[in-house]
Amino acid sequence: MLRHDHNRIEPKRRSTFDYRKKQFAEASYKETQYPTRLNFYSAPPTADITLEQFEQWAIDRLRRPLSLSHLVLAELEACSFRNKTPAETATHMKPLLDKYLLLESNSSSSTQLFAQRQKDHYSHFILRLAFAQTEDLRRRFTRVETMLFRLRFNAEDARDRAAFVQGLNLDWETVSDKEKQELAVELAATSGAAYGRRAAAAPPPEEETWCKVDWERVPDLVEGRRVFLKAGKAYVPAREQASMVIAEFTSRLERALELTARALPRLDEDDRLTPILNHLSKNFVTPDAAYSDTASSLGGAEISARNIDALAQHMPLCMQNLHRTLRRDAHLKHFGRLQYSLFLKGIGLGLEEALAFWRTAFNKITDDTFNKEYRYNVRHVYGDVGGDQNRRGGGYSPYSCQKILTEHPPGPGEAHGCPYRHFDVDNLGALLQQVGVTDRAVLQGVREDKEKQKFHMACNRQVSFCVLPIWNVFEHLHRKEIEKARADGVMTANQLETIVHPNEYFKRSFLLKNMGKNGDDVKMEG
Repeated sequence: MLRHDHNRIEPKRRSTFDYRKKQFAEASYKETQYPTRLNFYSAPPTADITLEQFEQWAIDRLRRPLSLSHLVLAELEACSFRNKTPAETATHMKPLLDKYLLLESNSSSSTQLFAQRQKDHYSHFILRLAFAQTEDLRRRFTRVETMLFRLRFNAEDARDRAAFVQGLNLDWETVSDKEKQELAVELAATSGAAYGRRAAAAPPPEEETWCKVDWERVPDLVEGRRVFLKAGKAYVPAREQASMVIAEFTSRLERALELTARALPRLDEDDRLTPILNHLSKNFVTPDAAYSDTASSLGGAEISARNIDALAQHMPLCMQNLHRTLRRDAHLKHFGRLQYSLFLKGIGLGLEEALAFWRTAFNKITDDTFNKEYRYNVRHVYGDVGGDQNRRGGGYSPYSCQKILTEHPPGPGEAHGCPYRHFDVDNLGALLQQVGVTDRAVLQGVREDKEKQKFHMACNRQVSFCVLPIWNVFEHLHRKEIEKARADGVMTANQLETIVHPNEYFKRSFLLKNMGKNGDDVKMEG
């Protein structure tokens, strides 16, 4: 930690200080106590740690055991994209958390409790520094840290959870036994409504812990009629208090991140930390966002400029929209060209073929204009020109769904972005019908997913509506092939949930449509 010289104060002025009024009269670096494994991260850690611990603890909070390109926090984010239930998310995340962010309960009698909780405390604050740099990173960090806190809160022992909540000083007023008896009928009715009017499932109100707060603090519970209101107070049962604690965690973290963002410029004076923080923030990506050349290879497929039109049927809606716009206008604006060029590069289109494709596509301009204004950009995407780092890395990587959803939203006349997010409902429906999605149930399901901002689900997941299956766009367009693949044991029911990258969408579609064909059959000519 950086220490500054405070000896510039004149001796006469220093001698007049009252030690009892000094800001740091007590030791600043006292050891933090962790009575439970839950933490609101209200106070920053103050003890010294090594640079190796600084980086390693943060990495452990990010990465997952199977691959360094997969991240624990990003895996939590992917669970929400895939609409996993809280129980499914907890099951999916448990082995990852046990390996890298293990937090045992007080009842475990483990000798590592303090070390585990200290590592969790530090790693949160280190990542808070890394992800406070931009609004998008702050928003994503808040979302996944809230999910992580919810998992831990729900898994905590009832006694330790109650002790933790009591120590937060959230200004809740506990409802006395006498008041619970007086309001037994009203509280029982509230419990029945909260349980879907299955009164048998609800515990008697006198056996449940209730608290009361100003009703403005729990508008979501009031709207859902899950609390009893009286004299401006909302009577909240214990099972609903978790949502209040989690909401408080989120709001406090949002405020803390804003303060952290203001303090970041002061870190520039320490050139040891800045590279580490930059590295961490750049690696906060969605699983499968890094799409390698080997992952994009399709055995037996010829990826050439003249075959792109035939291959367009396998593209996700975002890329089909770019391809259609390019063919219609013989032009794409900068971000559209960049998004589509990287996608084509990712499916295996080589540099020379890419140059041929774009030159043919831009058929309203002369060779001289193309060479002056567009040729260099295509070569730069492939790493053929540009800085040393760009050339060594082979150019830029194809955009993931997360990047397309969150960066560079399209403006007037632009065709890039995600249609499920950036199109209005009518234009989205029209585009889907143009690419062959005419089933009313599918279109209605996409509309509902868009309204709920579940863009990934609309594109590549299956959901249940009443007792009838509603197929999303990918599964609807590949329904016969998916059923055959599952029947033959080639694909499991869960494999479709992992598509969070346009190039992965293309690869799955191509392989499904060409399943069972030999190498000669897979080739597409013209």
